Amino acid sequence: MAKQQDKPLAQNRKARHDFTILETVEAGLVLQGTEIKSIRQGKINLKDGFVSIRQGEAFLKNVHISPYEQGNIFNHDPLRNRKLLLHKKEIEKLEREVKQNRLTIIPLKVYIVRGRAKVLIGLAEGKNRYDKRHSLKEQQMKRDIDRALKAR
Repeated sequence: MAKQQDKPLAQNRKARHDFTILETVEAGLVLQGTEIKSIRQGKINLKDGFVSIRQGEAFLKNVHISPYEQGNIFNHDPLRNRKLLLHKKEIEKLEREVKQNRLTIIPLKVYIVRGRAKVLIGLAEGKNRYDKRHSLKEQQMKRDIDRALKAR
């Protein structure tokens, strides 16, 4: 039995800077051929990725998974759309939120659970420039307070 891996293989660090994450959902990934081997090596980029819902199915788009070096003709297209495995009610809820509140769905991190690749997706609202500056200022003040307390 494979044990659960706590460390994410890839993270979208820019997501929390550009968006306010309102809700997160764990989804499975439908992969082809050698994609899982590339993911296990950490050769995945979530930076420009987003989730699109079409005809009751969720797809992960614009996520780059590098081709596996030891794979020959069985390698995959790095930027292909990948289907996400979610319950029907979860997909309907996400679709409703996106349409009503003008939100977006973005991938936050990819990790392995019991040998299966999972992606944590977040329902997000875009931040304005002043919101980004405000959140950076709050982080800096928190760091300064933590340093002062540690120095005592």
